[in-house]
Amino acid sequence: QVQLVESGGGLAQTGGSLRLSCTASERPSTNFAVGWFRQAPGKEREFVSTIRFNGHSTYYADSVKGRFTISRVSNRLTVHLQMNSLKPEDTAVYYCAAGTTLITSTLRNGNAYAYWGQGTQVTVSS
Repeated sequence: QVQLVESGGGLAQTGGSLRLSCTASERPSTNFAVGWFRQAPGKEREFVSTIRFNGHSTYYADSVKGRFTISRVSNRLTVHLQMNSLKPEDTAVYYCAAGTTLITSTLRNGNAYAYWGQGTQVTVSS
């Protein structure tokens, strides 16, 4: 069972930056991907970004493209989500998620991810 430990988050002002980190306890297969989803109060969970460990391809939601950057630490099972130019609408609980059977057409669907972190709060003040 893969465990995901998140860190980072907190409070930022509009236009500010925060960095989230997620460390996996193991990599169960070569086809491993780690990503982020978020859920704001009263809203459905939405895809934010994902990175593949095999090939390093990255994927972003249109709402964060150009502002957020996902990366992985070389030789470690750690993924960072650098969030710049934050907006109040970025306020949400951010969840790290990981999976081993993701294909491009499904990686924006949370149901495709088998493992989830506990979530970390990000609040952006206006």
